[in-house]
Amino acid sequence: MSTIAPEFRLSRFIASLTDIIFWVLLIFSLVGLPLVFILLFYIKLPIVNGQLLTPYLAMTWMADPSRTIPIIKSLIHTEFFRIIAFPGFGFAALLAAATIFVERKFLAKIQLRVGPLYCGKIEGILQLMGDGLKLISKEIIIPAKADKPIFWVAPLLFVGTAAAFASLIPVAPGWVVSNPNVGLLVVFATIGFFPIIVVLSSWSANSKWTFIGGIRALHQMISFEIPLILSLLGIVILTGTLNLTEIVESQQHYWWIVFMPIGAIVFFITILAELERIPFDLPEAESEIVAGWLTEFSGMMYGLIQLGTYLKLYAFAGLFTVLFLGGWNGPMVWPPFPQEIITNGITIGPITAHIPGLPLFDQDMLNGTLWFVIKTVGVILVILLPRGVFPRIRIDLLLYTGWYKLIGLAFINIFIALGLLYAGVLGHGGLIQ
Repeated sequence: MSTIAPEFRLSRFIASLTDIIFWVLLIFSLVGLPLVFILLFYIKLPIVNGQLLTPYLAMTWMADPSRTIPIIKSLIHTEFFRIIAFPGFGFAALLAAATIFVERKFLAKIQLRVGPLYCGKIEGILQLMGDGLKLISKEIIIPAKADKPIFWVAPLLFVGTAAAFASLIPVAPGWVVSNPNVGLLVVFATIGFFPIIVVLSSWSANSKWTFIGGIRALHQMISFEIPLILSLLGIVILTGTLNLTEIVESQQHYWWIVFMPIGAIVFFITILAELERIPFDLPEAESEIVAGWLTEFSGMMYGLIQLGTYLKLYAFAGLFTVLFLGGWNGPMVWPPFPQEIITNGITIGPITAHIPGLPLFDQDMLNGTLWFVIKTVGVILVILLPRGVFPRIRIDLLLYTGWYKLIGLAFINIFIALGLLYAGVLGHGGLIQ
C-alpha cells in the first residue's frame, strides 16, 4: 500500500511561521520582559553619562546600544551570571552535552561504526536533542517497594553535587564561581558525597541489582579516593597552597605534569575509577547486573543522573587541566579589541555610536578561556578513549590496583616532590621559578 506525501503549500508554511512568531512575541511580552525587569532590581547597575542607572531607565534604554552595552556588561559580572551561565552551570552543562554527542561519534569511529546519523542532517547532530525530548516525555516509574523520598531526591542530589564540583574549577583569570583558599580540600570534600548518594539511591530502589551496583561503587570510589588525594600532595608541597587559582598562576612558565608525571598518571587512573568508566565500570556492568545502581531509574530521573555524570566528567577533566596542564595559561592568540573603536566609536553611514564599556570581556579572559577549553576537551577525549579499546577488569584486580599499586606510586610522587623541594630546584627560592 503506497502513501502519498502531503502537498506543500507556501501559504500554509507562511501561516504556521507567522503563528510561531506571534506566540513567541506574546510569551516574551507576558513572561520574558517582567522577568528581566525583576532581575534588574537584583543586579548592580552601572553609571551611564554620569547618571546612576535604575531598572526603570534600563527598560527604556535597551533600544540604545550606547546604553545597552553597559547594562549587559554589568549583568555579566554579577554572581548570578557566573553561577547560572559562565563559568558555572550553563557552561559546564553545554560542554557536558557536547561530550555526550562526541563520545558516541568518537567511539563509533574507533570501532568502525557509524554512530548517530539520522537525527539531523549533519552526522546526526540533533541526536542529543532527540534523546533529551525522549527522556522528558517518558514516564517515570517508581518501584513499588522503594523508599520514595530518597529515590526522588537522589538524582537531584547527584546533579547538585556535580554542579558544586564544577563551580570550583577556575576557567580564566578571575572567572570562577567559588574560589576558597582551601579549594583543593573543598574538591575532596565534594567528591566524598558521591559514594553516599550512590549508596542511598541504590538502597532506596529496593532491588538486588541496584544494591549490588551501589556496593560495588562504594568499594571502588573509596579505594581510589585515597590515591587520588595522595597523587596531588606533590603539587601542594611544591606550590605551598591549596587555592586552585594560585596553582594555575604557579604554572606560567612550566606545567606541573613535567615534574610530576607519576602523579598525573595516578590521578588520571583514579579519575576513570571515580567516573566508573571502562575499565572500571563494575558498578554499571550491563552484562552482569543489568545497569547496576542505575537499573531502576527511568525517564528524566535517569536523564538527570546522566547529566550529573557528564558534569562530573567535565569537572574532573577541568581539574586535571588546572593542576597539571597549566589551566588557562598559554600563548596570547586572541586579538585585542581595537582601541580606535573604543575611543572614536563605531561609524555606520552618517551615524557614529559611542559605546562606553566595550569590550564586554578583556583579552586575558578570552585567551584564557580558549586555552582552558582546548586543554579540557583534550583531556575529555583521552578519558573517553579507554571505553573503545579496553575490557572490564575483575573487581579483585580493581581493588588490588587501588589499594596497592596506585598508593605506592602516589608515595613515590610525594618523595620526588620533597626531593625537588629540598634540593632547591623548585619551590620558594628554587632554581626554577
